[in-house]
Amino acid sequence: MAGQETGERIGALLDELAQRAGPEARDVADELVRCLMEFYGEGLARAVRLLRSAPDGADPLAVLTADELVGDLLILHDLHPEDTATRVGRALDKVRPYLGSHAGDVEVAGLDLDADDGPTLRLRLRGSCDGCPSSTQTVRWTIEEAVARIAPEVAHIEVEGMTAESAQPALLQILPHRPDDAPGEPAPTGEPDGTARWYELGPHALPVGDGTTGVTEVAGRTLLLVRLPGQLYAYRDHCPLCAAGLAPAALDGELLRCAGCGAAFDVRRAGRGDQGHLDPVPLLAEGGSVRVALPGELLGAGP
Repeated sequence: MAGQETGERIGALLDELAQRAGPEARDVADELVRCLMEFYGEGLARAVRLLRSAPDGADPLAVLTADELVGDLLILHDLHPEDTATRVGRALDKVRPYLGSHAGDVEVAGLDLDADDGPTLRLRLRGSCDGCPSSTQTVRWTIEEAVARIAPEVAHIEVEGMTAESAQPALLQILPHRPDDAPGEPAPTGEPDGTARWYELGPHALPVGDGTTGVTEVAGRTLLLVRLPGQLYAYRDHCPLCAAGLAPAALDGELLRCAGCGAAFDVRRAGRGDQGHLDPVPLLAEGGSVRVALPGELLGAGP
């Protein structure tokens, strides 16, 4: 159907909707059409900019799929050159270095694209978090975020090997994902129970060299960032033993020692200590950007 014919058809359908459901329904439908036009318009404009600025000899599809918004449009219309399983594998590869400090490793146990409730990914964790609910939470959210950004068509994730938690369902729900720079109104700041919100950290907030720490404020919460060779970690700025802040803590190799009580916590092993456990915060570093997640439990916690 040609563009003019499509536009006329949309107009006719909007008029019919107004006649059947009233002017309020027509207003909602008009707004929906405007949002879709803005979304697709930005996607097309971005595709043109990307192709014009691509270096000579670059693969056009590779250039387009590297952009999150354009990639999502290609997935939506089944035009992405990589299938779901391949993109899920890439997502898991991105989080494996982080998951190594919490759950050892993760592998795909199954992918059902025809499940009644929508495409369902089944994962299997190797290793454990020694029963730590906060570590389990970071693993959940890091996996969900990575998969949602690269394979947004996945509707549900089931994970074998998660620490049992009476208040948590076995099925992890993937939230509808919206690219950070997509057109339109930003997502509301309030998150429903059991969800998390991701925040990007500016370069000034990050520790500069290996074996250094830094403190940053995110959504009114103080986080401690620790950079070890090959990996950046984030924890809530709170000692579980003396309740002191960890900002003045000394880094002894891979151990973080609280300045208040002297307790030591293993940075690489999700903040484990002999008598307590730090609260790890989900962190993803990709393409020069660093993002952290504040689940509802952390947002509701003390500073």
